[in-house]
Amino acid sequence: MQRYFIDPGQFHDTSVVIAGDDARHIGKVMRSKPGDKLIVSDGVNRVALAEIVTLDPQEVTAEIIEMLEPTGEPAVEVTVAQSLPKGDKMETVIQKCTEIGASAFLPFISERTVVQYDGKKEEKRTARWRKIAKEAAEQAHRSRIPAIEAPVSWREMLSMLDGFDLVCMCYEKEHGQQLRDVLKPFSARLASGRTCRVAVIVGPEGGFSEQEVAEAEKAGAVPAGLGRRILRTETAAMAALTCIMYESGEMGGI
Repeated sequence: MQRYFIDPGQFHDTSVVIAGDDARHIGKVMRSKPGDKLIVSDGVNRVALAEIVTLDPQEVTAEIIEMLEPTGEPAVEVTVAQSLPKGDKMETVIQKCTEIGASAFLPFISERTVVQYDGKKEEKRTARWRKIAKEAAEQAHRSRIPAIEAPVSWREMLSMLDGFDLVCMCYEKEHGQQLRDVLKPFSARLASGRTCRVAVIVGPEGGFSEQEVAEAEKAGAVPAGLGRRILRTETAAMAALTCIMYESGEMGGI
């Protein structure tokens, strides 16, 4: 069944209102009509099964049939801190990691970041990223849309790592300590159902410098390899997140 996210203010006692692009999608793409059912979420804690009452290209009104339990959210909250990659790779990271279960994204600029940062274009780009996250969350039947921060500097990113239970830095030169080793001490906690906050730091195409690794360790990050193969930056984010979800029991693991 099709799902849509709406602002909390569009949730009423007995009805919901869906407006803008989502309203047009319901009418023109899905070709829905009065009587059809859909699921809506306010992205916080309310999810409802609703039946369409009226619809036009700008607004759809639906009557709430039943309030549902929020589902699709993992017990482990993972923030993907991703150094800005080239081209549209960040869009891929956001889309796929949202489907897998990321709770937030923290783009940053590191020493070997190739992308030229343009503050004037940043608002538009961040808005597009958030739209991609919303659509991916709907497709994956999630109850929340991951938060996406505007890009920050390397040191600003490091200053935002306080409060995480584990900060894992994907580092291709880390041959001794692998991600599995880093996650092993946390497996029982992750599988217990208690909320656990994890950050995964992924570098750009050129990887991290040794100085950055030292600075990250000083900030509390634990460097870890992702096996004997060198992964692309967008692949590393997805692989690390999937491993964490598996270890926390979200994919039939322990």
